[in-house]
Parts: sequence; structure tokens; C-alpha cells
Amino acid sequence: MYLPDIGAKLKQLRIQRNMSQISLAKQLGVSKSVISSYENEVHLPPYDVLLQIARLFGVSTDYLLGAANNRAINVDGLTDRQIDAITMIVNELKETNKGCKE
Repeated sequence: MYLPDIGAKLKQLRIQRNMSQISLAKQLGVSKSVISSYENEVHLPPYDVLLQIARLFGVSTDYLLGAANNRAINVDGLTDRQIDAITMIVNELKETNKGCKE
């Protein structure tokens, strides 16, 4: 079974970070053509590279593989107070969005 969303998600995450394929390839220890093959859905990244991609972009492997639609925010290195502040902001934005849909 092939998971076609992984290429689009990888490209979207890379572009959101203003990264080139070359830059991403260097960080993952692969060639630019390998990144292109992932983004164009010619090949799936192997397990170890998938884990590197998830860590690099702060998302879960489930998100990359399409098993989950939600993203994770990496809060490593933040204090509990900072994490609470981020949680409050996220909850406020969700409430604002609920009002926009009605």
C-alpha cells in the first residue's frame, strides 16, 4: 500500500521552513535527488529517515504517514509556564476559529 500524502506533506513542511531540497538533503545525509523522489512520491523514505524527518520538523511519523491529521508542537526546552502559555494561545485560537465557522 502506498501513502501518497507523504510527498506533499514533506514538501509543505520544507517550504514552510524556507528550506531547499539541497539543505534538507544535507541535514538528512541523503542527496537532493532522494528528497525529490520522496516529494514526487517515487519512493518512500526508509524508517530511519522518516524518524529524522519527523524530528527535524517537529511532527509525528503518524502525521507524515497520514495516520493522524494533527501536528505536534515540540516544547522541549520550554518551562512549564511557557508550555501553559502556548496551550492557552492554542485554545484561544481554536475558540476564535469556531466563531468564524458559524
